[in-house]
Amino acid sequence: MVDTQLRRRGIRDERVLRAMGEIPREEFVPAELRVMSYRDDPVPLGHGQTISQPYMTALMAQELELTGAETVLEVGAGSGYAAAVLGALARVVISIDIVPAMAQLARENLRRTARDANVTVLEGDGSLGCAGWAPFDAISVAAGAPDVPAALLDQLRDPGRMVIPVGPREDQELRVVRKAGGRVESRISTLCRFVPLRGGEGWS
Repeated sequence: MVDTQLRRRGIRDERVLRAMGEIPREEFVPAELRVMSYRDDPVPLGHGQTISQPYMTALMAQELELTGAETVLEVGAGSGYAAAVLGALARVVISIDIVPAMAQLARENLRRTARDANVTVLEGDGSLGCAGWAPFDAISVAAGAPDVPAALLDQLRDPGRMVIPVGPREDQELRVVRKAGGRVESRISTLCRFVPLRGGEGWS
């Protein structure tokens, strides 16, 4: 997976590659679908949610340019896999999911794989961020939003970075948003397709 799906497609951050190589992705995939664990595809988790393809998880982590000192917000805990990757790259990760069953699944998977030491999973409307833990050095959003939520921008530290899929429900652009010196800039990293972001600043 690391060599064929990540390095060959432009993932160069060695810390990201090492985390992706060390964390057992199959432990975060439903037992009946573990044959799909290392395919270059998303895997369904139930409740209308998915675990992103390995390349997308790696790309989003790389775009955040984490050094190990950051506090990161992840919106959309899913099965906990991306949170585990982020936890290997940052100091603290707060992962939030609007679906209680997903939040519980992520907690269980992270605990079972001993990846929960610096990762906290909460239930709630991630489109509104998590004000109690803000500001965040980096924010990763694993669901497609109609636009960049104002609440997340407000909770992003200056300087700080956010990766978020933005666009229609079916097809989005993965945007890299940077806040620095009171200014906000964004660029498109790639085209993508995520499940819709639900919540007050997501899709109804």
